[in-house]
Amino acid sequence: MPAIIEKNQIQLDIALVHYPVVNRHGEIICSAVTNLDLHDIARAGKTYGVGTYWVITPFPEQRELAEQIVGHWTNGYGGTVNPHRSEALSIITVCSSYEEALCGATSRFRKKPLVLATCARKQDNTVGYAEVRSQILEQGNPVLILFGTGSGLGQELLASVDGVLPPIRGYTGFNHLSVRSAAAIILDRLLGEQEDGLV
Repeated sequence: MPAIIEKNQIQLDIALVHYPVVNRHGEIICSAVTNLDLHDIARAGKTYGVGTYWVITPFPEQRELAEQIVGHWTNGYGGTVNPHRSEALSIITVCSSYEEALCGATSRFRKKPLVLATCARKQDNTVGYAEVRSQILEQGNPVLILFGTGSGLGQELLASVDGVLPPIRGYTGFNHLSVRSAAAIILDRLLGEQEDGLV
């Protein structure tokens, strides 16, 4: 059985993309940064050993808003009253584009990571969770996972990455998870403890 990578050796970054994403009509838009996405995805990311949580938006005002929220909890009063929240939000880096996040992740890992996207619809370049889990935990390869806001990542970006994770589906016909919920489920599938107690 291959050796399992230690938690402090996990090389995984995640990115929340606000552009290019699509609206419910399939049109390319830039969605707004939300407080809940910053907090909840950072908390899940810190729990599962994510190195950097990249928040991507091209609008300077939105980047400033995100940085103010993060700053309140990491350097301001919020951090003194809730140090756990401060620790979680400390993994956030706000940037202007996917290319900037990829460049930052590549610099951090000292090599280009495997870039995987998420989508609520199955794509031709789907890569299974077991394979990605092996890449991270057994082979120690760096991975960057992209999460889309709005109604999901733009098709051009989906087609440009190394692969797309399978969609999350329940046993009903309803499929309208928040990106916060999807991120937590996916991180648990990739890095959560298995039934035998081993990571």
